[in-house]
Amino acid sequence: MSKTMRAVEISEAGGPEVLKVVERPMPEPKHGQVILKVAYAGVNRPDALQRAGRYAPPPTASDLPGLEASGEVVSVGEGVSELSVGDQVCALLPGGGYAEFVATPAAHCLPVPKGMGMKEAACLPETFFTVWSNVFMRGGLKAGERFLVHGGSSGIGTTAIQLAKAFGARVFATAGSDEKCAACVDLGAEAAINYRDTDFVDVLKAEGGADLILDMVGGDYIPRNINALAEDGRLVQIAFLQGPKVELNFALLMTKRLTMTGSTLRPQSDLAKAQIAQELREAVWPLLDTGRIAPVMDSEYAFENASDAHARMESSGHIGKIVLKVGG
Repeated sequence: MSKTMRAVEISEAGGPEVLKVVERPMPEPKHGQVILKVAYAGVNRPDALQRAGRYAPPPTASDLPGLEASGEVVSVGEGVSELSVGDQVCALLPGGGYAEFVATPAAHCLPVPKGMGMKEAACLPETFFTVWSNVFMRGGLKAGERFLVHGGSSGIGTTAIQLAKAFGARVFATAGSDEKCAACVDLGAEAAINYRDTDFVDVLKAEGGADLILDMVGGDYIPRNINALAEDGRLVQIAFLQGPKVELNFALLMTKRLTMTGSTLRPQSDLAKAQIAQELREAVWPLLDTGRIAPVMDSEYAFENASDAHARMESSGHIGKIVLKVGG
């Protein structure tokens, strides 16, 4: 095996054009890790934020972007018993997915679902880990509850709609065009709200309020979310596309007995991510194996055209997931 590999690195903080194909040393597995020969890498908004210099990777992570990938196990580190060379998996990565080979904890790998290709499998880890941990583990969504997800046509949104519907919730979503709203309804949303011409607060209040809201917008959505929640409702914050600071009247937090929480996935411990992976394996992977739910695909780009993939991501014109084809 060669001692070097091709990778896409961030040459400097900036726009999509700063992504460059370079030669890098091959990674070696540490204790508990495996090396994957990457077939496809998922493209996610945190990748674009890291490229722009607004999201530094953890000190122990690769400086290369890429938080999820599918591929074949080609090397196994000490202490790994659950995976073998030749296994085909998808994996949540600490970074480094924009490369021909990547190291990741074996406990963060999941089998490629039955009947699913490597391209689709590469779209699973980042969104499914994020949605499961925030909507179900942290947010405690239950059957029959009213669930609102903002950005319903995004990778996170399309995953959240399907999972919430599959587990019996009433699903509402916001999106920025009629086409995106239609896609949300096709995936199982009871109603999709075009935020450009309709106030989601009015819609949810008419339904009795949301029991749970998943938000990645922030900014002035935060007080509006508070208004849209039902009594004993929960707001889970996972990003701040419109900023983290806002003036907020906390009186409603008390009078409506609300819970506000949130999380980021990447800085969590390997053990915490392994626990999420185990819950996904037990509760969600059977739904993927039977085709009851599936990732929504937007577009595929060649490895060398990672800059075009980032431009597509930042245009916000996509519906579902964007991937890079890395391996043959």
